Amino acid sequence: MSNQTVWDQKIITLKSRSRGFHLITDEITRQLPELSKIDVGWLQLFIQHTSASLTINENADPTVRMDFESHFSKFVPENAPYYKHDYEGADDMPAHLKASILGCSIQIPVSRGSLLLGTWQGVYLGEHRDFGGSRRLVATLMGQQK
Repeated sequence: MSNQTVWDQKIITLKSRSRGFHLITDEITRQLPELSKIDVGWLQLFIQHTSASLTINENADPTVRMDFESHFSKFVPENAPYYKHDYEGADDMPAHLKASILGCSIQIPVSRGSLLLGTWQGVYLGEHRDFGGSRRLVATLMGQQK
């Protein structure tokens, strides 16, 4: 039996979260049972929002995520006097900037049905709004089927 190349794409809806950086690796893999069929390939995740971001970082110590939020809140402050886009609230323009700095997509290798993240790596949702609501990710899975 030869390996077959597969492509699969779906929308993953993440539950609403408070402002900050949140570990979402398990929430993603629970919504992707198709992952188990891939022997070798890639998972590409794209967030369909301009005020939230995706990144990969430390998955063990939650203080890392707290420090991320503290740093980005100082790095990209609210109520900067030069912001013109302010009619959606003080957190909106900084949320757009943070999302652009961190990015809207990530790509993760897949091996034997699992994400090939490092021991201490996890997928973060950067929620940059005070009340961002649920977030949608486009998950594109491509690779050789088992």
